Amino acid sequence: MSQLGVVFLLAIATILITPLAERLKLPYPVLITVFGLILAVIPNSIVPALKLEPDLILPLVLPPLLYAATQRSSWRSFVANARPILLLAVALVFVSTAAVAAVASALMPGLPLAGAIALGAIVAAPDAAAATSVANRLNLPRRLVALIEGEGLFNDVTALTLYQVAVAGVVTGSFSALRVGGLFVYSAVAATVIGLLVGVLSRYLLRWLPTATLQSGLSLLVPFVSYVAADRLEASGVLAVLATGFYLGHFASNPDDAEGRLQSRSFWEVVELLVTGFAFGLIGLELTEVLPELRHHLLHPLIDAGIVCVVVIGVRIGWMLFAGLLSHTRRRIRTYAGVEPSGVRSWRESAVLAWSGMRGVVTVATALALPLDFPQRANILLIAFAVILVTLVVQGLTLPTLVRGLGVQASSEKQRKAELTITGAAAKAALTRLQELTDSGDVPPELYDRLQSWYQAVLNRMRSGEDRDDDPELARRLAMRHELVGLEAELLSAARRAVLAARQQGADPEAADHVLRRLDLRAIQRT
Repeated sequence: MSQLGVVFLLAIATILITPLAERLKLPYPVLITVFGLILAVIPNSIVPALKLEPDLILPLVLPPLLYAATQRSSWRSFVANARPILLLAVALVFVSTAAVAAVASALMPGLPLAGAIALGAIVAAPDAAAATSVANRLNLPRRLVALIEGEGLFNDVTALTLYQVAVAGVVTGSFSALRVGGLFVYSAVAATVIGLLVGVLSRYLLRWLPTATLQSGLSLLVPFVSYVAADRLEASGVLAVLATGFYLGHFASNPDDAEGRLQSRSFWEVVELLVTGFAFGLIGLELTEVLPELRHHLLHPLIDAGIVCVVVIGVRIGWMLFAGLLSHTRRRIRTYAGVEPSGVRSWRESAVLAWSGMRGVVTVATALALPLDFPQRANILLIAFAVILVTLVVQGLTLPTLVRGLGVQASSEKQRKAELTITGAAAKAALTRLQELTDSGDVPPELYDRLQSWYQAVLNRMRSGEDRDDDPELARRLAMRHELVGLEAELLSAARRAVLAARQQGADPEAADHVLRRLDLRAIQRT
């Protein structure tokens, strides 16, 4: 098997493992990582080691994953939770880096301080792909999902800045806290400016392109352009991608482009699935880079790795307890003032957040990117992989049980009321526009009566956010609508079968596909 065959094997495994993970109610990155571990122990004569340039891992994997995550989130969601997110993504990363650096300096004689800080930065930041993948499958309250996503998206900025300065300190022999602060400020400001500029340019290009296919193709390139442009100017490529993604998600959406929105969503779901599968499969495969170097003296490095794992997990748990105590009074004050508190609201939610710090592709990429002559490089690699495996496999496998045991799951009633509120706003806007069109003479009276009765029926469902199940007239109208929808679905199905039969019997494929697409869009509109 060639190295290209290994890549295809990871892609196929991702597709097949994902439904298995859904059935087992486990995060699929966990199972893919285990699959990569299995491949790693197979002799290289059968499954060769996947040789990738370390400098290419982050630019190839991070941009699409980060961009896809921004399309699911929103800038307003981040702003609403900015304080707790920054405490996790900046303050906790600094604390974790310092704690690991102190322990590493004591455990690994001969490792310079800058090297210990580099190790701390490598293992300090939970992974954005792992965090969002796990959070979105556990039916967590939206507030917690926003915190986990926000932390996973923004903590790489802090960790990578510390990492770059620490590695440079080892290479040059000098390390300065002032340099860390200056580089952090420059990296954040320059990356934000670059990301917004790329976003503005991309917005106009996307509007200029005539088809959803071309727009999807450009959207795939945008995060890479943003990342590389920032990286070339020694700014944060991660933050640049986030700025671009949030900008486009907020400003570039065309309300009338339903086809483009449907195609873009499906396209990015496929991209994210395959890239995530490759990234976490790579984590398991890259163990082949570590074990041969340490096979003769593995016990002591494993003990060091175990201690660092305890420190990484313990610091996060301690931080969440400390932060929870500090924010308790603030939440009570905001509640008494009539302001709904954001962020974590109970010790149960703090426990879930403390146990959700899975490490992943950023940790493996930064570890592998260390110079070959870096002090104690093999030991650092082993520790990094140990932290990844313990946090991803152990925490990833037990987090669903913890969530269910503590009862930290989203309320279906709250979700239903939120959807009803949005539905009511949409129905009011539709009725207002219908009245405007009727007043201008563009809508016949009989058509107005039918449309007005339907949208008014939707509004009648809203009574303090509850359904009007006791309205017999509404029930009759809904039953009639469901019957009509079901009947039209049967008619559209018959029409599609006829088009496919005509295509198979020699009709013009392009014409048949065009008609079939129109029928498919009609079917989607009626569901």
